[in-house]
Amino acid sequence: MELNNDMEKLYAETFHTIEEGSILPGKILAVKQDGVIVDIGYKSEGFIHIDEFTPEEIAGLKPGDMIDVFVVSLRDSEGVIRLSKERASKIRVWDVLEKAAQEGSPVEGVITEKTKGGLTVDVGGVRAFLPGSQVDIRVVKDLDSLIGRKMSFRVLKINNKRSNIIVSRRAILEEDRARKKVEIIGKIREGAVLEGMVKNITDYGVFVDLGGIDGLLHISDISWGRISHPSEFFAIGDTIEVMILKYDEGTERVTLGYKQKNPDPWANVLEKFPAGMHVRGKIVSITDYGAFVELEPGLEGLVHISEIDWAPKMKHPSKHLTIGETVDAVVLRVDKEERKLSLSIKQTKPSPWQLIGQNYQVGQRISGRVKSLTDFGAFVGLPEGVDGLIHISDLSWTKHIKHPSEILKKGQKVDVIILNIDSEHEKMALGLKQLEPDPWIEAIPSTFKLGMEVQGKVLRLTDFGIFAELEGGVEGLIYSSEVVQPAGGEELKEGDAVRARIIKVDLEERKIGLSMKNLKRAD
Repeated sequence: MELNNDMEKLYAETFHTIEEGSILPGKILAVKQDGVIVDIGYKSEGFIHIDEFTPEEIAGLKPGDMIDVFVVSLRDSEGVIRLSKERASKIRVWDVLEKAAQEGSPVEGVITEKTKGGLTVDVGGVRAFLPGSQVDIRVVKDLDSLIGRKMSFRVLKINNKRSNIIVSRRAILEEDRARKKVEIIGKIREGAVLEGMVKNITDYGVFVDLGGIDGLLHISDISWGRISHPSEFFAIGDTIEVMILKYDEGTERVTLGYKQKNPDPWANVLEKFPAGMHVRGKIVSITDYGAFVELEPGLEGLVHISEIDWAPKMKHPSKHLTIGETVDAVVLRVDKEERKLSLSIKQTKPSPWQLIGQNYQVGQRISGRVKSLTDFGAFVGLPEGVDGLIHISDLSWTKHIKHPSEILKKGQKVDVIILNIDSEHEKMALGLKQLEPDPWIEAIPSTFKLGMEVQGKVLRLTDFGIFAELEGGVEGLIYSSEVVQPAGGEELKEGDAVRARIIKVDLEERKIGLSMKNLKRAD
């Protein structure tokens, strides 16, 4: 090797200049168990202790190899010339470091540990200090991640006593950045597509390092579709392609675009997705008021909560849909100017009222459960998810009902008769009393005749008379002018038994009039 030849030449010239503390080349004569024998051109051979070599170095040594050595002593107590490889290496490194500090040339080193205020760097066996402010151009939060890495450094300071060295990695990076900046400025022009690294992410956009110069990618230029935060698309350290939208040479301000690399999907939205079209897309976001469906990259439509399902009372959209789910929908409306597209999922399926019209008919007997009670009737839920109404007048043929709760209770299963179906207005009329024949047609006319005396029970007291329940649950009214209070001063009350004569049967008005006067005396 050329290096060995140079060292051998120097070795031959140093025979008469050997003294303690000098550094000179030596030739390996033998590798022993306790050390290495080296010829330095003196009358005696020198000795380097085995501890100064790593196992890998020992394995690579062979007689004839040349190495630098430091003369520790020309004769120790045993008469041996003591040499040191480590001290020679360190002195050589110090010389390199001093030269690098003077000339501004870089040196290589390995970061070995974290210390107070920075890191320790091993430069060829010499310890140097790397301040935290000189580690990088930007703040490095995790210094531990750099331990063990080999890097280039600039020597900032070295003292005369060779005991303290300060190095900088930031200076190297700044020089590299300045060099790249010159190159990148030559490539920057509006419309150009360049590669950069995501440097920082904020609420309003992303800062991208283009290589020596930073550009801002505003949140509005990230996607043609809806976006809440730039972190939905990027992470710090990502390498991305961006388009130059604007460059101000005076301020070196660069405005970037990401969505502009692709055509605006809203440009031909009316042609691609006309109202009434059936589409398929992926759920990308769920809110309290609905879900957003991505039809193609950058183009999303909203399915309002009212358009998710035919159910009358919708739960939160997340109870029906999940992010990432693929759904079918119908386009309801498209507003190109406002960049809004309305979708419906429920209209891809028949409405419950369509099924009602297909599966039910007037006069049919069906079953359901009472869902709610109101002053005017009871709503009964059907399996299709719709409610039918039993009007209060259709609860009983004979009783005067003030409130449906007198007959029905919430949750009760009931059989009813369909009286009317109005699918267009989403209404269905049901009847409970229609389960039985109308007693006013046959039973009442044949059972209750004018002049007949009947037994009953007081149901209600009113200003215009007393309602009494007769045989079969039929109600009759004892007119106030025909009421006779019992002897003894006590007036009639609800639940009391009464006797009366039928003085009126009005089948058309479905009323029976009673009188307590002129009754035959009971035996």
